[in-house]
Amino acid sequence: MTRLKKVIFITDGDESAVNAASVAANSLQCYFLSLSKGNPSIIQTDVLIRKILEAPIEPVIVLFDDAGYPGIGPGESRMRGVANSPFIQVLGVIAVAAHTDTDDWSKVDVCVDRYGNITEYGVDKAGIKETEIKRIRGDTVDLLNVNEDPIIIGVGDVGKMGGYDDFEKGAPVTKKAIQLILERSGLSDPPR
Repeated sequence: MTRLKKVIFITDGDESAVNAASVAANSLQCYFLSLSKGNPSIIQTDVLIRKILEAPIEPVIVLFDDAGYPGIGPGESRMRGVANSPFIQVLGVIAVAAHTDTDDWSKVDVCVDRYGNITEYGVDKAGIKETEIKRIRGDTVDLLNVNEDPIIIGVGDVGKMGGYDDFEKGAPVTKKAIQLILERSGLSDPPR
């Protein structure tokens, strides 16, 4: 039986997200794959899966961005394709809150606010706690009905949040969210 490649998704792909994800992944000895960066993500799903499988260490951190497309956008489509690969195990998703005028919500297990606090309440794009429990605005993770039941961590805008998640500060919110996924997966000390 082939061992599955362990992957963590982040639902953002702009330059701030790339910088924060890279810094956080490096500090936690994870592999950051930047090929799906962009707003929106445009790399072909089969190419992305191949590159994930070629990663020298794991878990592999991968970005997906919809650029605010309504319905299933390009990031979501690629995320679904990767999640459905028989060679990949999705350990968790870092779901980024969105500015949206719609009633789209995503269910999350917990959130990490801009101060690094773990909370059952949702957070907004600035990483500030809201009143909804286990929900954030945005629809990017709604289609994730994968078999392994990954943990979903809600956060504000990766690499931003009023400077609280700046990559020059070590992207502490993004790092904390990745750490939570690693802990839940039994990978507090990630394999190399």
